Amino acid sequence: MFQTRFAWSQLLLWLALLAATSARADNNTLELLHQPWDDLLKRSVQADGRLGYAALAEHDDQLRGYLQALRRTTPQADWSRPDQAAFWLNVYNAYTVQLAVAYYPVQRLSDIKVKTVGGYRSVWEAPEVNVGGKQYSLNQIEREILPRLLPQDPRRFLALHCAAASSPGLLPEAYCGQRLHQQLDAQARRFVNDPARNQLTAGAVQVSSVFDWHAAEFGDAARLIAFLNRYAATPVAPDATVQYLPYDWSLNDAAPSGVMAQQLRRH
Repeated sequence: MFQTRFAWSQLLLWLALLAATSARADNNTLELLHQPWDDLLKRSVQADGRLGYAALAEHDDQLRGYLQALRRTTPQADWSRPDQAAFWLNVYNAYTVQLAVAYYPVQRLSDIKVKTVGGYRSVWEAPEVNVGGKQYSLNQIEREILPRLLPQDPRRFLALHCAAASSPGLLPEAYCGQRLHQQLDAQARRFVNDPARNQLTAGAVQVSSVFDWHAAEFGDAARLIAFLNRYAATPVAPDATVQYLPYDWSLNDAAPSGVMAQQLRRH
């Protein structure tokens, strides 16, 4: 349970400041925009990257307030590239969490079908993201926007949260343009060394399917091992064998499975 509820007066102040902001936003303004998301992450993300979705569902004022601020913010071309990339990483992750909260209790986000004008779509394809009054899908952000802002940088895939047990856990803070590359390194280091998601030894590695899905950017086995060795606590030999672990799409919920089952039975 959150210790305090979100103060709507603070939200109104954020929105007023955003409305008064010039087309060129400075770092202080962007940090102010992402502050409620940053606060929420610091309170809600557990050490293993899981989230307490039940508590978020009960006290979603702050998350909804942040999304409202995003709807009133139009990204500007003259923001620095790191600022733009941090903005869209936060947008993607916040909307993923919001979808999980909106449909909670749900066993897998991949089970959700969203009704749209053209029929039902997956949460990744439905244009559920509203930024600056324009609709986007999560796939558009991942496949069209972020590659332009972080070209040839596969760390971005480890910064995107899919609300799944095998997904990279959320960084317990909002992404910030001024510290983006340090944050991406920290996130990659945490993910690579997480034994629940990657198992590394000198002669053999069993790694997340994320590396397989995005092999076009992580590269062949030799390049992948070189990437792993940038962050791995256990050095991996260049000729080590590589295998990919199955991906668990079940919700990365902090609630015990028995509690989740009870909640499902009540609905």
